[in-house]
This record gives sequence, C-alpha cells and structure tokens, in this order.
Amino acid sequence: MTKKERADFVAKKLAELYPETPIPLDHKDPYTLLIAVLLSAQCTDERVNKITPDLFALADNPADMAKQPVEKIQEIIRPCGLSPQKSKAISGLSKILIEKHNGEVPQNFPDLEELPGVGHKTASVVMSQAFGVPAFPVDTHIHRLAQRWKLTNGKNVTQTEKDLKRCFPEEQWNALHLQIIFYGREHCTARGCDGTVCGICRALYPDRKRAVKTKKA
Repeated sequence: MTKKERADFVAKKLAELYPETPIPLDHKDPYTLLIAVLLSAQCTDERVNKITPDLFALADNPADMAKQPVEKIQEIIRPCGLSPQKSKAISGLSKILIEKHNGEVPQNFPDLEELPGVGHKTASVVMSQAFGVPAFPVDTHIHRLAQRWKLTNGKNVTQTEKDLKRCFPEEQWNALHLQIIFYGREHCTARGCDGTVCGICRALYPDRKRAVKTKKA
C-alpha cells in the first residue's frame, strides 16, 4: 500500500469502529475544557474526570477561579500529579483571561499558547473540540500509532502532526484525532501491540515479522 492508501484505510476503519467521537474529558464550556485538558498532562482522562467535579464546584469560571488561593486549587488537583505547576497555571491563566480577554477563552492559537501551562497540544484540543477549528492534537497514542502505520517518521510530535495533516483531509482532523486515541487505548496499546498484533497493523502490514520500535514523543 502507498501512504495515501494506508491513510484512507485507517480513516475508513476508524470511522466504522468509532462513528461517534465524544470528548473523553467532562466539561461544560471552553473554560472547563481548557482546565480539564491542562490537568490531563501526564494523567489519565479517567482520573481528571474524578477530580474536576470538586474543582468546578469550587470555581467553574475564570472570575471565581482567579479569587481562589493557589494552595486550595493544588489541594484539590493533587491526585492528577504535577499539582504545584498545574495549580499555578490554572490560577495564572484565569487571571489573564479576566485581564486580557474579558473572561473568555481566546479562539486563536497565539493567545491560547501564551497562557500559563498551555502548550500547542492543549491549544489544539481546545481549538478543535471547543470551537470546531480544524486541528490535529498529537498525544502519545497518536504518535505511537502513526509510526506503526508508517504515516510519519516519528522524529517528534511536531513532525507527526505535520505528517498527519498531510495524510488526511482537513475536515477529518477533529474526529480522527479522537478516533486514533480511542483505537490506541483499546486495540493498539503500547504493550498489547507492537505493530504486528492489532487489526489495523495486521491489515496494513500482513508480512511484518519484527516489532516496530517507536520513537518516544
């Protein structure tokens, strides 16, 4: 198969497996999604969803969050890991949203990426899932699977994002990045598949004998 044929097969198969693409992180608006995505760094979505109800009971908007002591935020989010950095980021970005953006989450990459604790991946999730702007956030699952399916050389997540954007039409990006994550968690896991086990890997590379050594993000 050519790269285009592989990409077309992947898109078709994932659409069959996951016709619906619910956002895994519980939220009610762009702000709560932003906070949930920030918390998900080096933490599972499941754990984040257990923490955010208490956090959002305390404050679920920038104005209320900006009033909270960083120590109080940190106490609630401690189970998510990296709580000192994340609590400062949550407090800081909430204040900036009030001071510079009228309490609203900005709908562009430069302003989002200027917020404390918000990198390109977090901004991409917010832009795609909160505002419907085509983006292709790359997490560890996507980085791993894109290498196993030879849709990227896997140098880094930045290159993987560029390569995947070339492989798939823009209108597929927002759903597809979630579909790949779902598939990576359910079928093509880090330990459960090495590029030779899951259905898509076998379909794309039926003669592959050696495990694929993926480059880390």
